[in-house]
Amino acid sequence: MIYLNLFISFFKIGLFSIGGGYAAMPLIKSQVVDLHQWLTLKEFTDIITIAEMTPGSVSLNCATFVGIQIAGIKGALVATLGCITPSFIVVMIFTFLYFKYGDLKIIKGVLRGLRPAVVGLIASAGTTIALIAFFENKITIQEKHINYISIMIFLCAVIALRKFKINPICVMLVSGIFGIGIYRFLV
Repeated sequence: MIYLNLFISFFKIGLFSIGGGYAAMPLIKSQVVDLHQWLTLKEFTDIITIAEMTPGSVSLNCATFVGIQIAGIKGALVATLGCITPSFIVVMIFTFLYFKYGDLKIIKGVLRGLRPAVVGLIASAGTTIALIAFFENKITIQEKHINYISIMIFLCAVIALRKFKINPICVMLVSGIFGIGIYRFLV
């Protein structure tokens, strides 16, 4: 039964992941943390972090990591298959329709309507992860729960990426090394 639940949950995620993996984070959280309670919010955040660092899409990596956590290798295969099946079907259909009817106003209107919704989904996921990272996994925001080290790493990463145009891989590596140093030796 767990395999069927994994497949159906990640099939839904794959089907409604409009805008890619980052936009799917609220849906993944809803299925994995809230509905099925397969992971805690902290475990979910850790998996998202790992999924962002590894090659591939975030939602696909999450499916694999959650599947392995819940039901081993078979669970990873089932969750991953559930995640990619709707994408495969939808992309084939949309590609056909776009190349045949892409110049129609209704198609252009749908695409213009979806763009802001995708930005909202990404912003929602980013806000959730920021609250977990900056406020020590607390639901209520209080000054005593502020993680100043995480905020400092975040600000340095944003400056490195936006102002100095440093490669994101380098920013992730340096942030990870910096985190190891601080949390291992200073905290």
